[in-house]
Amino acid sequence: MKIERKYLQLAGLATAFAFAAGIAQAQAPHENEITYNGDAGRIINENCVVCHREGGIGPMAFESFEQVRPWAPLIQLKVANLEMPPYAYDHGIGIQDLQGDWRLSRDDIDTLVAWVDQGALLGDPDVELPPPDVRDLDEWNFTERLGPPDLIVPSIPIDIPANGNDIWHKHMVPSGLTENRCIRAVQVKPRGDAATVVHHANSRMMTIGNDGELESMSESMLTEYAMGKWGELMPEDVCRVLPANALVSWDIHMYPGGIGATAPGTIIEDNVVELGLWLHPEGFEKSVAFKQDLKSYEIGIPRAEREYNLVIPPHGEIMTQGFHSFDHPIRIDSFQPHGHLRLVAASLEIYHPDTGALEPISQVSNWSATWHHSHIFEPDSAPLVPAGAVLVFKQWYDNTADNPNNPDPDQWVSGGNRTTDEMTHAWVAITHLDEDGYQRLLTEREQAAARSLAGSGQE
Repeated sequence: MKIERKYLQLAGLATAFAFAAGIAQAQAPHENEITYNGDAGRIINENCVVCHREGGIGPMAFESFEQVRPWAPLIQLKVANLEMPPYAYDHGIGIQDLQGDWRLSRDDIDTLVAWVDQGALLGDPDVELPPPDVRDLDEWNFTERLGPPDLIVPSIPIDIPANGNDIWHKHMVPSGLTENRCIRAVQVKPRGDAATVVHHANSRMMTIGNDGELESMSESMLTEYAMGKWGELMPEDVCRVLPANALVSWDIHMYPGGIGATAPGTIIEDNVVELGLWLHPEGFEKSVAFKQDLKSYEIGIPRAEREYNLVIPPHGEIMTQGFHSFDHPIRIDSFQPHGHLRLVAASLEIYHPDTGALEPISQVSNWSATWHHSHIFEPDSAPLVPAGAVLVFKQWYDNTADNPNNPDPDQWVSGGNRTTDEMTHAWVAITHLDEDGYQRLLTEREQAAARSLAGSGQE
């Protein structure tokens, strides 16, 4: 199967040429006129200014009509192609109820497209839009919902050169926690300019055993940060434990000079990556029945052999598949595909051997290494998977010139850790259930669906 991707639309190009010729400004008013000082500016302020502002990670600012209007054709093109806001998750396939979902609604997309088609007009100059409600650039993502982090664990400072090969830095720092606590949310945030050079940062929990030796827990993963990632939220009915006196083991991958539109191409001194942790109160673990973990699920190629078995020929395309099942019921809480510059699409499905059905869960048809997302399912919509069902992971790779992220389609590409190598796995947060817990969650959903149906007046 090949995921077809469309990078340009004729309508967008036509609008761009019209603007270049000054034609768009001469268009006559429309009966349903859309203006910047009306719906168009509201949509941009609510969805775009968070990145496109002075000091933000967007390559241009969209804080006023004067700043926005020269970019109107490009805005239309990116919005119509579902490339902006940068949240690659397909509409209409699988589960659509997500936390931290940046996608525009269909109505908002149509409004912005129509605004540009009508000439990207200002509207009534006496009307002032409410100022964008955006957080401080250095603020943690979950502060508005949960307050500031209960615990911040920084890496050691690392100097990053302006150019050269990929750099990995592995070290451990004390968490500072003196009692067992359940984790409520996690975010990794490179400090300042470090965001432009950090490719990814894995953080794990380590403990010291009675013999003084380091020990890694089976559920040791805290989070995998990659460029653009929002963070991890845990459902209220689970505990992911951070043990007392734990050490945080950092594995930070940095790319000299940076990657993406905002890469500075200069030395970044004292690069620090911070781990923010929101914790449940002491004793919370006793009030919940389920445990959750976050793990990497390989897609077709064992980790020890990935470097040799994943090979993409020059100007070639491949697909990888992986299959995982459990001897107990589970709930899938989040799904995050991972790859590098040649990965273009990914999907998650569930195969039910009792019926032969293949259930679509998530599909990402325009994946980009410059924006990584943990697709966090709303708790009431997160897939409940019976024992024996099979998680089916698929990822598609494009090493041709049609892939705009491909630095060199003439190269053979193999599996490995460098940015120019490839990987094929997915990070998945899973709540492990027993049969009673699984049946209880199923019953609760069936009852909620019945109440919703009754409230709508349908039978």
